[in-house]
Amino acid sequence: MSSDFMSLLERLVRGGVDFVIIGGFAGVVHGCTYVTQDVDICCDFSAANLLALQEGLCDLHPVHRMTPERKKLELTEENCGQFKNLYLDTDIGQLDCVGFVDGVGDYSQVKRASEVVDVEDVQLRTLSLEALIKAKRAMNRPRDREAVVQLEAIKRLKEAGGWGTD
Repeated sequence: MSSDFMSLLERLVRGGVDFVIIGGFAGVVHGCTYVTQDVDICCDFSAANLLALQEGLCDLHPVHRMTPERKKLELTEENCGQFKNLYLDTDIGQLDCVGFVDGVGDYSQVKRASEVVDVEDVQLRTLSLEALIKAKRAMNRPRDREAVVQLEAIKRLKEAGGWGTD
């Protein structure tokens, strides 16, 4: 696991941010071998949660990655309602925050389709294997189709009792 990604996630956990890991890093948590360039999360886009996210990342100089000027992340109680997604660059990596996951639904549905896993002694909520497969199928990009092959193999091994046993 990338220590930078873990550091990003630990900051969010410590800050009390309500989120679920989705995307490539969720696949890695479940045992996929592919490499991911960012951390994708689905989160509650309430003002309180977004402000907690901003506080957890503030010393990492987060900027909006998708804006030409790479504007500094400057959330306020008033402007939080303007956001449906946040695509951020920080000093230690990219963090993509979305409020909806194709194939699964909005944040409340994503949270219900998640599970808590222990990663490097940190309790992280991640999309379940089944929900991740649904999300990857719905996205249907070449890299998602490749991920589905690995995720389905992991699912079969788990069902057969051959995954995670000594």
